[in-house]
Amino acid sequence: MKTRNLNRSCLALAVSLAISSTTAIAQQTDNENDVAAEASASTGLGFERILVTGAVSRNQSVMQSSVSVSTLTFEDIDVSSPRSTAEIFRMLPGVRSESTGGEGNANIAVRGLPVAAGGAKFLTLQEDGLPVLQFGDIAFGNADIFVRADSTMARLDVIRGGSASTAASNSPGGIINFISKTGEHQGGSIAISSGLNYDQFRTDFEFGGDINNDMRFHFGGFVRQGEGVRDPGYQGERGYQIKANVTKEFSAGYVRVYAKHLNDRAASYMPMPMYADGSSVPGYDAQKDTLQSVYLTQTVRLNGDNQISRGDVRNGMNPKVDSFGIEAQFDLDENWTLDNRFRISDVSGNFITLFPAEVGNAQGIADSIAGNNSTLTYAVGPQAGQNYTAADAMRIHTFDVEINDFGSMVNDLKLARSFGDVDVTFGYYMADQTISMSWLWNSYLMALKGNNAELLNVNAADGTAFSEQGQLAYGVPFWGNCCQRNYDTQYSTTAPYINVGWAFGDWSLDASVRRDNGKATGTYAGASQSSRDMNNDGAISQIEQSVSGIDLANPQLVNYSWGYNSYSAGANYQFNRDWAMFGRISKGARANADRLLFGKVNADGSVAREDAIDEVKQYEIGSKSRHGNLNLFATLFFAETDEQNFEATTQLFFDRVYKAKGIELESSYRIGDFDFRGSVTFTDAEISSDALNPDVVGNTPRRQADMIYSLLARYTMDNAQVGISLVGTTDSYAQDNNDLKFSGYTQLNAFANYELAENLTLSLNVNNLFDTIGITEAEQGSVPENGIITARTINGRTASVGLRYQF
Repeated sequence: MKTRNLNRSCLALAVSLAISSTTAIAQQTDNENDVAAEASASTGLGFERILVTGAVSRNQSVMQSSVSVSTLTFEDIDVSSPRSTAEIFRMLPGVRSESTGGEGNANIAVRGLPVAAGGAKFLTLQEDGLPVLQFGDIAFGNADIFVRADSTMARLDVIRGGSASTAASNSPGGIINFISKTGEHQGGSIAISSGLNYDQFRTDFEFGGDINNDMRFHFGGFVRQGEGVRDPGYQGERGYQIKANVTKEFSAGYVRVYAKHLNDRAASYMPMPMYADGSSVPGYDAQKDTLQSVYLTQTVRLNGDNQISRGDVRNGMNPKVDSFGIEAQFDLDENWTLDNRFRISDVSGNFITLFPAEVGNAQGIADSIAGNNSTLTYAVGPQAGQNYTAADAMRIHTFDVEINDFGSMVNDLKLARSFGDVDVTFGYYMADQTISMSWLWNSYLMALKGNNAELLNVNAADGTAFSEQGQLAYGVPFWGNCCQRNYDTQYSTTAPYINVGWAFGDWSLDASVRRDNGKATGTYAGASQSSRDMNNDGAISQIEQSVSGIDLANPQLVNYSWGYNSYSAGANYQFNRDWAMFGRISKGARANADRLLFGKVNADGSVAREDAIDEVKQYEIGSKSRHGNLNLFATLFFAETDEQNFEATTQLFFDRVYKAKGIELESSYRIGDFDFRGSVTFTDAEISSDALNPDVVGNTPRRQADMIYSLLARYTMDNAQVGISLVGTTDSYAQDNNDLKFSGYTQLNAFANYELAENLTLSLNVNNLFDTIGITEAEQGSVPENGIITARTINGRTASVGLRYQF
């Protein structure tokens, strides 16, 4: 595979100078948001800051704790020049974020824990301390689709490793928490940005401050529109977010109410045709083109109620979220503290995109549909009716999913008390998560090109039409009409937990246990085939003879419970002010949800315990040290993960045990006006057992590199700032058979800003400055005969300019 990496010796020098992300602080208290942001640039890894997220003891610093946490501030994110929320995560230590799917639908893992079927299975995304969704890997409903980073965000906190097992449900690998501004400082900002070599215009705004002596507020959001970083042939991005909160302070605490409205639309990028070495096939630029086309924007199908309906491909990933929350914290008598967080969310939307189910010889595909000597013609466009003479074509499946209801209600109650040197926290967590969606997929035939590919018609040798306007089927017969589905399920979770921390002398000890109990109820239904006059012309055509609908008459029952215990125990010893070491042992788990359906649920709705939950055991030994201006956080880790999963694109189940061990290094270094921060994670992972496919035992899990790394370097002048960030990975295998291997790559981003006038800043950032090719995933495990694979690669070089005014 061809890559354009940085010189390896330069990279080694850069990583040795700085091996980490920003400071380690935690989840918000009443007045720490902006203070934390200011401190992150000046205090290295923030070893003396008080830990809140993941903490067992109150008033315990990072140096005194045995928890791995890091933070990215809004300023750090600017330097990293992200083009999506998931690209931000690549700067976090130990986190592998495959952010090539667009604004959402990323695969996210931490410290070698597997990504067997997509999403963020062992990692929880939170907003202000509560989960965005209860499950991070819902098929076509990954949690990152429903969250956006904008100027209302104060910082991004992450917990890595086993301490997260008891800090939240379904998060044994870690927690990524979006912390909102709450108006501690009077003022705000307005910022506009525009793509220079791509079509996007965006406005961010935020304002906050005091209402009176004991009340304050914050309000903000963003609005955007444009084609996006890849041109789909139409306006691929359009949407907005509005967030607001009001805080009332009391002598003993505070109450905060907040709300969010998100209605955004962004194209979802599926694996695209390219050669196995990463180079582009003729007519399709893998770094810039997309499968979306102006010639396929509408799709007619039967909806979840078997009624003829229309889907709009231009909706792409279209999350619609309305949420309302209340947060309260009070210091009570006798050293008691009460903390409660509540949120209710109404979540719906669409996920619709194009997937290349087959890329190959055009005549061969046509003959497989309509028999030998079939003919291919353009179905649409200026060449409509003319013969299609190109060598290859694409069989396209529309991943057309209606998100009917992903709403949730969550409450997390904590009651804490100090007994001398011992801190005890009692907690009770409860959540209801709805998963109601309909899969409504169709099949099309499309030219192999990347700039508004035309649809193709297929006719048999006798002239019988086997397609209409490029549509091959109402359903996906190439995959056995597997995928017309309807889910209507409810998942309820309760989790009591207790944390105990003890500090004496230079020792800090902590232990926590959590008991998760859950109940899944509802129904799901698969596909049924029938003839249907879909275009209402009074006749049943070839493709209308077998139309996929939902088998509503025979729904399957979901009725099972699960329960698991989690624990985490750690010890930290501080040798002196500048050096401490810690150790931790943990066991956590994650309950499986919709991916169990269609294969793992018994006729009575029950599920085997080994299928209902996946357990993770973790061991960590770490060191935190300061060496002048150099701060270093090093952690040795080992994890053993049991996993059951289902992958929609391959229709395969997984039943495996994974093992991973490695070392994670973070550091910061400051010299004069230069600031360096970075991370590198070395991981040795393997599939240690597989109940369904023993041939892969001993192999490296797919897409798991031996090393991932990031670096942020910044130079600050009186009225300007320049910076670079890089993220990279070494070689990794495309699939678990360990045949097709992707070459490693390093992506470099650049950032600069200049203060035109007081509080008015002009900025320029370039993502993927050297136009590097970097494949993150592929559907194939081996190179096919024609050499063409379907894979995702990082976007090519994009540049944008912005103007920001602070007031």
